[in-house]
Amino acid sequence: MFLSYEESMLQNIIEILILSAIQGISEFLPISSSAHLILVSTLYEFKSSSLLIDISLHLGSLLAIIYFFKDELFNIQKSKKILNLIVLGSIPLIIIGYILYSTNLIYKLRNLEVIAWTTLIFAVVLYISDKSRFDKKISTNLNFQSILFIGIFQILSLIPGVSRAGITITAARILKFNRVDSSKISFLLSIPALAGASVLSLKDIFEQSIEFNYLAAIAVIASFIFSFLTVKFFLIYINKFSMNAFVIYRIVIALILFSLIY
Repeated sequence: MFLSYEESMLQNIIEILILSAIQGISEFLPISSSAHLILVSTLYEFKSSSLLIDISLHLGSLLAIIYFFKDELFNIQKSKKILNLIVLGSIPLIIIGYILYSTNLIYKLRNLEVIAWTTLIFAVVLYISDKSRFDKKISTNLNFQSILFIGIFQILSLIPGVSRAGITITAARILKFNRVDSSKISFLLSIPALAGASVLSLKDIFEQSIEFNYLAAIAVIASFIFSFLTVKFFLIYINKFSMNAFVIYRIVIALILFSLIY
């Protein structure tokens, strides 16, 4: 069916808002963004999706997390230690990620069966790590050894379905950090991860001479809003409740994915 220019523009904007919601929410919750993207793309083919839009969505999330933690990141007295630890904790992911992308091994992991199993398995791992009450805090307990441990676990997020937020929160909980600070560590580690994902894609943007457009601008703004609100309300929620709701949700998503496979 032929769409008028106005109808086509409206359709593109709605698609961008849906993609922004998926990016902003699933990037920071322990629920696997790749699983959700596959489910949604199975139901609907996004005509506005592109490399530029993908980078714009990641940029919106990156700006949101930097803005949310601006006091911690830009306070000179506090930020030096935190920034050093963030960089250190991201080194394992950057090294292994570069190897997997440069050798194209990463694309061999991107299949529905892998995502279904990892979504299920790491739901159980998250549940086990979250069972006990712990109270270690970033201000007093985050150090070289702990951030490196979490950073090594973060490598697993390169496997689709694992969830970067989920595996870093799990690692922090294993180290006995409380739920709120485990989540904050995960959010802070997302800064280099999101920046790295954008940088890896910029090369293709320059090679293809893709120009920034109004859809990309909407993607940045919408992703920023969804990301900021997700981080804000997740920290409020997790201060009062366990991870059980996210564990159950992951299991349901995994079962839906299995139904598409078998």
